[in-house]
Amino acid sequence: MHTFLTEVRQTLFPTRSGRDGPLPPLLVAMTLVTGLVDAFSYLVLGHVFVANMTGNVVFLGFALAGAPGFSIGASVVALASFCLGALVGGQAGKRYGAHRGRLLSTATAVEAALLGASVVLASLSGSPVTAGFRYPLIFVLATAMGVQNAAARQVAVPDLTTTVLTLTITGIVADSTIVGGKGSRSGRRLVAITAMLVGALVGAASVLHVHIVLALVIALVVLVVVGVITFGMGRSESDWAKARE
Repeated sequence: MHTFLTEVRQTLFPTRSGRDGPLPPLLVAMTLVTGLVDAFSYLVLGHVFVANMTGNVVFLGFALAGAPGFSIGASVVALASFCLGALVGGQAGKRYGAHRGRLLSTATAVEAALLGASVVLASLSGSPVTAGFRYPLIFVLATAMGVQNAAARQVAVPDLTTTVLTLTITGIVADSTIVGGKGSRSGRRLVAITAMLVGALVGAASVLHVHIVLALVIALVVLVVVGVITFGMGRSESDWAKARE
C-alpha cells in the first residue's frame, strides 16, 4: 500500500529532480481531455471516437457489415484526421524532440487551437449537431487528438500515453508480483485510468445534462492551463527535459 500511494503521489506531485520532472501530471491532465472529447464525439456526433482509434476500426467493420447506427464516412474521417494530426505531431517531434518541454508546449498549442475551433463549431451548430457541422467537428477533434498522441509518444513518460489504456490495464495485472513480475506500477497506471474515467464521466454529464459545448469548453480550459505551464517549461535545461532513448 505504501508503494502504491508513493506512486500516486509521485505521478501527481513529482519532484523536478525526478526522471520526468513535471511532465507526469501534465500528461494526466491530457488524459482527462481524452475522456472529455471522446464522450462528446460518441454521444453527440454518433458512434465515432476522435481519440480511441481502436474503437473506430471496430466501428468501421460494423458499418461495412451494415450494422445500424454506424457510419463508414464518420469512421474514415476520424481515422484520416487522426493520422493527419499524428503527422503534425510527428513533425513537431522531429523539430523539438530533443527538448520534451518545448515539444509538449508546441503540441499543446496546436491542440488547443483545434479545440478552440471545435468550441466555435459546436456553438454554431446548436443541439443536436446538424449534418453540416458533424464532419468538421470530427475532423478538428480527431486531428487534435492525433497531435496529442504523437507528442505523448515522443515525450515517452511510462504508462502515460494519454489515449490508450488497454496496455495500461494489462500491465497492472501482467506485471504484478502475483505472477512473479517486477511490480505493476499500479499507482501511476490507476491514476491514468482514473483520469480517463473522470473525463468521460464529466464529459457525458455535461453533454446529457447541461449543454453539448460544455465538455469541449472544459477540455479547452484544461489544455490552456497545460499550455501555460509547458510554455515556461520550454526554457528549462533540466535533465528531465532531455529526450529519452
